[in-house]
Amino acid sequence: MSAATRFRFYTATSLDGFLADTADSLDWLLSQPIDEDGPMNYVEFIGGVGALAMGSTTYEWLVEHEVEQGNPWPYEVPTFVFSTRDLTPVADTIRVVSGSPADYHDALVAAAAGRDVWIVGGGDLAAQFWASGMLDELVVSIAPVLLGAGRPLFTARCDLELRYLARNQGFVCARYGVTAFR
Repeated sequence: MSAATRFRFYTATSLDGFLADTADSLDWLLSQPIDEDGPMNYVEFIGGVGALAMGSTTYEWLVEHEVEQGNPWPYEVPTFVFSTRDLTPVADTIRVVSGSPADYHDALVAAAAGRDVWIVGGGDLAAQFWASGMLDELVVSIAPVLLGAGRPLFTARCDLELRYLARNQGFVCARYGVTAFR
């Protein structure tokens, strides 16, 4: 891990480019076999993360499927939830913000304390980070599922450079560097 904070969009997608189905469900993803210790695994990735940037839909999904089911908020690092609505933080580490990612660049870097910022869920939020010149990598696990419709992986054109490719059971795992900004 380098000393500089990187902004990384780490996610999984269907083969046809959707993060969630039309009902915002991840059931299609959670039913796929994966080697938890395999290439591009979550434990290794999260170990290098110092702060999160999350969209409101992802936040609300986590609250509904984790917190409201009696589980604690799943992240210990500072979390910035980008929203145009009033949302109630469910943990002391959560800060609800509005505006462009560029407005929070310095705060995100400070919160990450030399580690990476994980852009969690939300292809639109990841595209906003890209438009602000704040997206260094896309780390994508591609599931062997075709959804036909749903929440898109990314909502802007973005030129990428393939830096790493592996297989983790049925998933194609790819790490891309962002090569061009608007």
